[in-house]
Amino acid sequence: MTDKKNFNISDYLISHANLGKELNLNAFEAGIQLIKEKFFANKKIITCGNGGSASTASHYITDWNKMVNLATGKKFRGLSLCDNMGLITAFGNDLSYEDIFSGQLAAIADEGDLLVAISGSGNSSNILRAVEYANANNIDTLGVVGYDGGKLIHQAKYSVLVPTFDMQLCEDVHLMFGHMVMKALSIL
Repeated sequence: MTDKKNFNISDYLISHANLGKELNLNAFEAGIQLIKEKFFANKKIITCGNGGSASTASHYITDWNKMVNLATGKKFRGLSLCDNMGLITAFGNDLSYEDIFSGQLAAIADEGDLLVAISGSGNSSNILRAVEYANANNIDTLGVVGYDGGKLIHQAKYSVLVPTFDMQLCEDVHLMFGHMVMKALSIL
């Protein structure tokens, strides 16, 4: 863990190296494999998250849609529930903030699709409600979580855990997971 009073780049990178030793690489592989299976089955892969995780959800879809298609010529059917401000504010205003993702899922997701829910704490109510909706409607769920996984690690059918309570390290590794998926799909 980096010292908050005396930050330096070397310590930050050492913190990443130490965290890397604690990752369950089998869970990362399983998450990548799940996304590959959905890609080959021509299913939609839908992401969501809050705050920095919203940016990560959008980043995943940007990279996966563009790079996988360029590398393989095959369409990657990716959507981020974080990218349409009109829908987010309409669901937030007309229903509740907790429904901003589950409401969108109800409108676009089909049985057999995949929801990738990204949450540092694993306890965001709008993420949990989206996963609950997905599970009830035969949409597979992958939680990409940090901290101790929160409620999401138990609610999602599959999960990738970054076991740290340092949000910056957690978010860095969540982005790295997205890059791992892109690399795995781009070499097919």
